[in-house]
Amino acid sequence: MKVIKINTEEINAHLRKVSWATMNLFKLTLSSLIIPVVMYGHSITTSDGAELYVTVKGDGIPCLYIHGGPGAGSHWLKKFYGGFLEQRFQMIYLDQRGVCRSTSPMNGDFSIDRIILDFEEVRTSLGIDEWLTLGHSFGGVLQMKYAISYPESIKGMLMINCTLNARESLNKNWIPKACEFLGIENPNCYTDDTVPLMDRLSFLSQQLKEQGMMWKMGYQLEKNMRIMSESFKEIPEWNHDFESIALTVDDYMMDYKPNTVDVEVPVLFFYGRKDWMVGPEHFQNVKFPRMILWGSDVGHMPFLESRADLDRAIDIFLIESFEDWPLNDIQLK
Repeated sequence: MKVIKINTEEINAHLRKVSWATMNLFKLTLSSLIIPVVMYGHSITTSDGAELYVTVKGDGIPCLYIHGGPGAGSHWLKKFYGGFLEQRFQMIYLDQRGVCRSTSPMNGDFSIDRIILDFEEVRTSLGIDEWLTLGHSFGGVLQMKYAISYPESIKGMLMINCTLNARESLNKNWIPKACEFLGIENPNCYTDDTVPLMDRLSFLSQQLKEQGMMWKMGYQLEKNMRIMSESFKEIPEWNHDFESIALTVDDYMMDYKPNTVDVEVPVLFFYGRKDWMVGPEHFQNVKFPRMILWGSDVGHMPFLESRADLDRAIDIFLIESFEDWPLNDIQLK
């Protein structure tokens, strides 16, 4: 397995040598992947009648954003980080079915197989042969299922603070950390799977909110959670259907780490050492054969906090993953 760990000083030295003229040459070399279309919010109708809200913006390799939550939508990523992403990729911002500005299917199908079929139908609707995927948080579960089911559609994956096993992240990280913040000495009753997961999460979430500590789970600064919360208010009539049921569906709670060995495309696995939503040790047993493993001193939202480190990680991924931007393997702590 090729795992690359990169020192920040070496990154900065290398990036200073890479001009934006070189980046433009890189884009031209990969022109066969670039779809010259810019579309602001519009809907794509799926084969079972759901209306998916999609925004396409930027210039570069097509890249599908697979949001987390479940139910977080794509609006906030475009708002807070779109400027950087759209200089490097043709971003496809998708609200998944039953989320935000997308409608829910009449047949009530929120299965993981149906959602990744949505990805394929969006891809073919836009006339894209293959694309990158960029996932965040719970989106890692969807990324993995998509990569397993439609490997021919994916050129590479950027996994930003992603979980590949939602049950592990919740029981071994989210719940114990929430209990620690709340001063609950014995968290075992909250990790007991005989009690419905949603009941446990709802109780602890309510306690964190009442004590003003919810921000500690995902952010380094309380003000950044407020900034994020305000962005959600910008979307009227937010659809919450998918988020209300996702964690009760077994397919979303599977462990996809064992499947990582079978993913052949380049992968950036970016994780936060202070990410209590997914877990700072969640990268263990992730074994993508072509992986850049990047740990950062950040919480769950590097798009708002420690953006410079995420910027560097993405640029190094592009340099390392395509022969047009060669970078010697570096093995550093």
